[in-house]
Amino acid sequence: MLTGKKILIGVTGSIAAYKTALLVRELIKLEAEVKVIMTPASSEFISPLTLATLSKNPVAIDFVKNKNGEWENHVDLGLWADLFIIAPATANTIAKMANGLCDNLLLASYLSARCPVWVAPAMDLDMFTHPTTTKNLSTLQSFNINIIEPTSGELASGLEGKGRLEEPEIISQHINTFFNPIAAKSKLTLKGKTVVITGGPTYESIDPVRFIGNHSSGKTGVILADECASRGANVILVLGPSKELPKHTNVNLIKVKSAQQMCDAVQLHWKNSNIGIFSAAVADYRPSHPADSKIKKKDDKLSIELIKNPDILYWAGQHKSDNQYLVGFALETDNEIENAKGKVVKKNLDLLILNSLNDKGAGFEHDTNKVTFVKPNNNLTNFELKSKSEMAKDIINQIEKDINA
Repeated sequence: MLTGKKILIGVTGSIAAYKTALLVRELIKLEAEVKVIMTPASSEFISPLTLATLSKNPVAIDFVKNKNGEWENHVDLGLWADLFIIAPATANTIAKMANGLCDNLLLASYLSARCPVWVAPAMDLDMFTHPTTTKNLSTLQSFNINIIEPTSGELASGLEGKGRLEEPEIISQHINTFFNPIAAKSKLTLKGKTVVITGGPTYESIDPVRFIGNHSSGKTGVILADECASRGANVILVLGPSKELPKHTNVNLIKVKSAQQMCDAVQLHWKNSNIGIFSAAVADYRPSHPADSKIKKKDDKLSIELIKNPDILYWAGQHKSDNQYLVGFALETDNEIENAKGKVVKKNLDLLILNSLNDKGAGFEHDTNKVTFVKPNNNLTNFELKSKSEMAKDIINQIEKDINA
């Protein structure tokens, strides 16, 4: 917890400013005291009222509070904080910080701060990779300012690449670890364990242009990988085509496309692993003879012969040793519980995570899920709809409970 810690958050004019509301909420949940400074430009992206309500403190924007000439003391703000984090930090603000410019209250408070200062950049790909931004960030690092690297993904411009503000939950974890390093170390409950995780869909080529796939986003596998890594595990994530990427540095990412490629990667690493969590939505079938060139539209009908893909989860269950723990996922629409119980036995699983397309907010392309844990003894544990991050914690907690029993 961050009880008694004073966190000053600076918000600049980025589309990612909406995430600051989530960061404030995360820090308040950890019992930190939070104050917010906004640049005038940032108020175009998020309301000061929103951040004032969530932080339970007035938001500071200008040097003068009101028409009576009451001064917003930037020195007091800089001295008040135990940590000053600017999130999101635009290229403009980063450049001003690196060169000592001071044309707003946030920058004046930064120059007055005697506490550690962190910067979480958020900007478009070309801006982030521009030599001036790279130089300015290096300058800030030379001032002992901690840079929270942005993540990769789809940007507001439509480009794909690095520049997305790190997720608020991850930023709050970094802050918590900074203030509570011993407690954070004690949470490394999977230290020394190797975990193989599969995630995302597989794409099975029809020709060089078309493929058979599904709507899996890969979020669950990535979140599980980050959660295991945060607990000290050495994680091998075999990920099918997905825009989602792991954030933790202790995740070894293996990107694949087809079921056969995923199977090859699993067979390479499973023997030397302690835990397997197979959350990928693997295509059951693939075209028997993918065309070497694009199939031209000629007839009213096109027939494609499909053959079975390898059952990766079944293979892992057949090659599981007594000291390995195997988790599978099942997405069902009919006779969910009975089908799930059958899969636990057939595939030699220690735990099966069942979710249904009949539950609103569950399944593919959601940030939430509603699952049931199915054990070999037919013991069932039902969970309410919750975020996939919280679901991942539930899964790993169950794994830890079983392997330590």
